[in-house]
Amino acid sequence: MTTITNQQLKSLRQRLLEDKDQLKSQLASQEEDHQSNSLRDSTGELSAADNHPGDVGTEVFERGRDLALQDKLQQELDETVEALKRIDQGDYGTCAQCGKDIPYERLDALPSTAYCIEHTPRRDLSEDRPVEEDVMTPPPAGVGRNRQRSSGRFDDAGAWDAVSEYGTSTSPGMKAEPEQDDYKKNI
Repeated sequence: MTTITNQQLKSLRQRLLEDKDQLKSQLASQEEDHQSNSLRDSTGELSAADNHPGDVGTEVFERGRDLALQDKLQQELDETVEALKRIDQGDYGTCAQCGKDIPYERLDALPSTAYCIEHTPRRDLSEDRPVEEDVMTPPPAGVGRNRQRSSGRFDDAGAWDAVSEYGTSTSPGMKAEPEQDDYKKNI
């Protein structure tokens, strides 16, 4: 057990119990909302396969967001339950990685934490990156820099020049001068 007092521990335990009850009620209300509504019921459409996929795009986005929030609430509930178990086992207030005491100020700010500041796992970056990133080329750094090194490569700036050599799709009948043939550009 850490150097926190019994009164501080009692206060933290009470906060964790309150958090647990609040998280459980939030999860229950979200699950109740989503179990009763099908996509058809929530949009008022006769079919989820409408004329255009974008018609239900907002609803799909909202459901995805709600599921992500529900996952976050479940994660917080699991961490809170684990913190209460650590209190019961006498391990509360010690870092799960290094075993050092977690300062009371940190426990007061994050009662469910199991780590000191130095060993807190990073949650901001995902290891699962989109597959598109494997084939994307990073943009050149800075304006005008690296331009000479990239010269001769096809980029958006030279796209029209490259394509216009083959003419346009404008038919000769659409031209202002009827005798002009635009299918093939005279080079």
